[in-house]
Amino acid sequence: MNSCSLATCDLHHARTCAFGQPEVAVGLHPGGGGTERLPHLVGRGRALEIVLSGNDFDGDTAERYGYVNRALPEAELDGFVDALARRIASFDQRAITAAKNLVNQVSLPSADQLLGSFSSFQTALTWPEAQQRILKLLARGLQKDGEFERQWPSVLGTLLDA
Repeated sequence: MNSCSLATCDLHHARTCAFGQPEVAVGLHPGGGGTERLPHLVGRGRALEIVLSGNDFDGDTAERYGYVNRALPEAELDGFVDALARRIASFDQRAITAAKNLVNQVSLPSADQLLGSFSSFQTALTWPEAQQRILKLLARGLQKDGEFERQWPSVLGTLLDA
């Protein structure tokens, strides 16, 4: 899972698995809010480490960095999230909405920032270098081969090797 999908959620709870932003290693940059929201989650330095390295981070590291609120063993995740959601749902809806709006005002990027990022990502998809790297990944098994999917960040630095 990557920060783009995580960054659009209010709370981030995860099984102990891998997290990362592989786009730069693929010849792109994160789109869909990753670069706008990730620094607010983990800080600038860690966001740059995550985005520029293309590495995966385990659940414990993701939790320590602030990438996720909690990394829990799979057996505990559903129960924890269900209990938390039920607790929050028991509170006054107007108070929840007001609190979220106030937090969002200081912590979320503007619609213009997100649109700019999305437009830039669309442009990046046309870059010849990105297209070449994407084709290499697809040829090696991206989106087809489960084993490749589990280890593909390890090959990102060698995509263009002969």
